[in-house]
Amino acid sequence: MTERSTDFGFEKVPVGEKARRVSSVFSSVAENYDLMNDVMSFGVHRLWKRFVVDLAGVRAGQQVLDLAGGTGDLALRFAAMVGDSGSVTLADISADMLDVGRRRLVDSGVLKGVCYVQADAESLPFPENSFDLITIAFGLRNVTVKERALGSMFHVLRPGGQMLILEFSTLKVPLLDPLYHAYIMKILPRMGRLIAGDSDSYRYLAESIRMHPSQEKLLEMMKTAGFERCNYHNLSGGIAAVHRGYKL
Repeated sequence: MTERSTDFGFEKVPVGEKARRVSSVFSSVAENYDLMNDVMSFGVHRLWKRFVVDLAGVRAGQQVLDLAGGTGDLALRFAAMVGDSGSVTLADISADMLDVGRRRLVDSGVLKGVCYVQADAESLPFPENSFDLITIAFGLRNVTVKERALGSMFHVLRPGGQMLILEFSTLKVPLLDPLYHAYIMKILPRMGRLIAGDSDSYRYLAESIRMHPSQEKLLEMMKTAGFERCNYHNLSGGIAAVHRGYKL
């Protein structure tokens, strides 16, 4: 029996191989990840993440999971918001990305209230009803079985809690799509080669953007996973979008 396949960018790979390959990509780009994000988005990704933080409305004492949290920019903000009575869990499939995130938070003076967990989004190692908020920024498109990851997040979210997904999405300005397509498919890999010395990883990242479900498709996937009051906000004309759902 032939093993099922899934997308790795535009390439088809065995389902069991994708998580390893994704982890390898992010291990390769970890040290230059933040710099490349600034260059690729002209700094706009910081505004998108600020929108997520504002939308989250985190309060003191809450338990937050920043999934695929990588270099810790969201976790750093949430740590200040939950205070001494709350906690933030920074989780990522890549040990190298986690290490960068840990160093970033420690260098920023965050020495307690944050724990670091290497984890696959499809099988989160936390008890049911553990978190008031789950965020995943630019990570869902790298998951092998997105439906399984959404179900795992629903399981560990507390009743009344919310999930926020920040991800590249489908541009809603058709006239700009050819330019946008040319930018991510041709320019990004060249930037990766010049700045990070790694064009292959950024070619995969560009391809993964094109393969990610549309806003409406992801909304339906969230509802199927059990989330309610689901909605989304387009950012920069749909280049990115924030999806929100609740566990009621």
